[in-house]
Amino acid sequence: MSVPLTLAVNVDLTADAGTLRDYLKDVEAAGADMVWVPEAYGRDAASVLGFCAAATTRMRLGSAVLNVYSRTPALLAQTAAACDELSRGRFDLGLGTSGPQVVEGWHGLPFDRPLTRTREVVDICRRIWRREVNVHQGTAFSVPYDAGKGTGQGKPLKLMTYPVRSRIPVWLAGLGPRNVRLTAEIAEGWLPSLFIPELADRVWGEDLRQGAQRRDPLLPPLEIAVGAHVEVTSEDHGAIRTARDRARPSLARYIGGMGAVGANFYNDLIRRYGFGQEAEQVQRLYLDRRPEAAAAALSDELVQALTVCGPPSYVKDRFAAFRSAGVTNFRVNVNAGSDGPRAVERLKELTR
Repeated sequence: MSVPLTLAVNVDLTADAGTLRDYLKDVEAAGADMVWVPEAYGRDAASVLGFCAAATTRMRLGSAVLNVYSRTPALLAQTAAACDELSRGRFDLGLGTSGPQVVEGWHGLPFDRPLTRTREVVDICRRIWRREVNVHQGTAFSVPYDAGKGTGQGKPLKLMTYPVRSRIPVWLAGLGPRNVRLTAEIAEGWLPSLFIPELADRVWGEDLRQGAQRRDPLLPPLEIAVGAHVEVTSEDHGAIRTARDRARPSLARYIGGMGAVGANFYNDLIRRYGFGQEAEQVQRLYLDRRPEAAAAALSDELVQALTVCGPPSYVKDRFAAFRSAGVTNFRVNVNAGSDGPRAVERLKELTR
């Protein structure tokens, strides 16, 4: 039996305050269930999430994602507790490791022990939300700080405020086998990228099952949130192709331009899907500073698999395929303005 599919929207981090406020109110009124706020090296997600909390009343709010390097575990827990309080219990904490480009290139921190760090961050956050004294002696973090390395004046503390919930849902972003196993073991939700429902079990199924074997029985079933370029078109083949082609620049940027050769999680995923030669060519062209050629090198088969573009019956069938693959939350980009709410209403109908 397929799970219900809730509809989420993404936030445009370049929108001005007025445009963003109107967008949030419009998509919420149109039926969107959730809004996800990304973070890279532009606007920070926490500030935008506070804005979203003030501008909405019903939608769930999620970070997609806050990285586990640039904020301490205690600050991540504080931020999540504050967002949850200000939104009256509507916040979900999306975490991820990001990658060396951002962690080392922007934050100036070493990209080390990503799995250990993620596990310890989640453990510390949950302890803080329960208002337990924050004492943790792990591999990545020691709280209080080791007296032999610091002033020796650190003391165990607990959160001053009282969280609305003692267990805020944690989502983890991950594509590699060990990340996926960790997610299935400890998280309430998973945030994969470039998800192809027909191939997902072949790529991730065994890792999800292995992680689930170690999962705390008190945790709810794992939620899965995915996104794709979505357009509802006419039956005309030209219109469908044009809609899919609009996704090519973004797909090429992720598959070809994120990271370096041998260190691009998205490129690795496309290879695991069985498009190895294509992944290599797109990356080579993109890193040679030929993004248009890289986008053109994406096969029609792969672009179709990574997008949801077509007439209403096709879009509805694709949403059903995602549900059958275990997806519970589908993220879409809709434009601000008069067409945005209508797009949400139409997609909401097609998710049923």
